[in-house]
Amino acid sequence: MACITIPLSSSSSSSFILSHTTLVRFRTPRNLSISSTRKRLSLSVSVSASSSALQALIFDCDGVILESEHLHRQAYNEAFAHFNVRCSSSASQPLNWDLHFYDQLQNQIGGGKPKMRWYFKEHGWPSSTIFEKPPEDDEGRAKIIDTIQDWKTERYKEIIKSGTVEPRPGVLRLMDEAKASGKKLAVCSAATKSSVILCLENLIGIERFQGLDCFLAGDDVKEKKPDPLIYITAAKRLGVSEKDCLVVEDSVIGLQAATKAGMSCVITYTSSTAEQDFKDAIAIYPDLSSIRLKDLELLLHNAAIAN
Repeated sequence: MACITIPLSSSSSSSFILSHTTLVRFRTPRNLSISSTRKRLSLSVSVSASSSALQALIFDCDGVILESEHLHRQAYNEAFAHFNVRCSSSASQPLNWDLHFYDQLQNQIGGGKPKMRWYFKEHGWPSSTIFEKPPEDDEGRAKIIDTIQDWKTERYKEIIKSGTVEPRPGVLRLMDEAKASGKKLAVCSAATKSSVILCLENLIGIERFQGLDCFLAGDDVKEKKPDPLIYITAAKRLGVSEKDCLVVEDSVIGLQAATKAGMSCVITYTSSTAEQDFKDAIAIYPDLSSIRLKDLELLLHNAAIAN
């Protein structure tokens, strides 16, 4: 960040470092010379700048690169219908997650398999064409979840490949600005790896995808968001300190994962997440259409000063 230093006069006991966002005042001790103070000021500013420099920009995928939750819900419901999944013997129709319920579910539990496991524990393990009777042991329960998830993932891929889905505003420009300025660029998603790869290849393009410095999906880590493991792992692979990373998320689950990892986070919310509590985010946007890389650099710099 460019700063203006107001030189100290022989009669002055103070110096100011000015930027277009901050005013930092340093008091000169009486027993120090002016030249000594200037050196200390220069060192202080240099250390401050290096401690808050944006070195890596990390994007979530679903909800950030694309608004995808309605597509996931569609694929899950089609999977439930395909396997005739019924959580009650008296159910007249296969399981169907409505919009309101799915918004609540996806904002509380990350990853498709954990969503289904939680739901079946709460509402009863289902009968289906996979098992005529509800599975009672861990092996059978794992099989029904894996089978439904695999079918759902393939259906989701078909939707993405249909050409009707576009990236959210501003995402591609920010990615290009980050790469052009020498920043590390990563994508970290809790979703199934094959579906994330398909999304990225179709929405950001193969060249941008191959140019990522790090890509992690739910298959790559043992714990899902809001656990911070995926972001801690990304920082290690990028070779960047967590405090020099900035995460772009759309939900409070992702925000919690980023902040627990020691990273600052900006939110670009969707219609499904707009009412969530994002008090720990350093900025909140409806989308990234008007956000430039320099804006994010300034946000991280100011967050470091505030902390």
